[in-house]
Amino acid sequence: MAIQTEFIEFALSRRALCFGEFKTKAGRASPYFFNAGLFNDGESLRRLGGFYAKTILASGIGFDQLFGPAYKGIPLAAVTAVALAEHGRNVPMSFNRKEAKDHGEGGVIIGAPIGGRVLIIDDVISAGTSVRESVEMIRAGGAVPCGVVIALDRMERGSGELSAVQEVEHKFGLRVVSIATLDDLVTYLAGRGEMARELQEISRYRSQYGVQLHAPPSHGDP
Repeated sequence: MAIQTEFIEFALSRRALCFGEFKTKAGRASPYFFNAGLFNDGESLRRLGGFYAKTILASGIGFDQLFGPAYKGIPLAAVTAVALAEHGRNVPMSFNRKEAKDHGEGGVIIGAPIGGRVLIIDDVISAGTSVRESVEMIRAGGAVPCGVVIALDRMERGSGELSAVQEVEHKFGLRVVSIATLDDLVTYLAGRGEMARELQEISRYRSQYGVQLHAPPSHGDP
């Protein structure tokens, strides 16, 4: 079974991926929703980390460290680091606080000191805010952001004609890879007659807000 199909079935079984009527951050009425917060026990987190690790290793992205933006990115980076170690890649990880701490160790970064090529781990990209903040913190620490890994790419428009993922790729010159995409979800639904209604609703939504292809990242903006 392809990793994308396996991940979709896993997300459905945990109801992290569900169908209905949901309002997105952009104010759109979406027929489906993805919530990584519902991977909330030891076994599901173990499996989720494995999906991230396999996706990262298959991507060929060179990296030295993982970074998880607060809040959802924190457990995602942690379980991915564990899974990578199980695959023979023992790399440091760090994450940020939302507010700087003025006592104890202080600062906003927790975990390993920022350094080298840093791979950002998150759940989805909506407005790209957490990626922008992560890039700023990584560069401020003297390191180089080298890519972003997310669970699901919704492949829909961001603030303009590009998708939210494409906007991140173009603005920061970073490659973004995902465990699964909306393309994968549509393919999955198309093979299951009992989910014809879900496929119809998603296809309608996609025709209104979708972006089909990913353009290669540019390196124009620092």
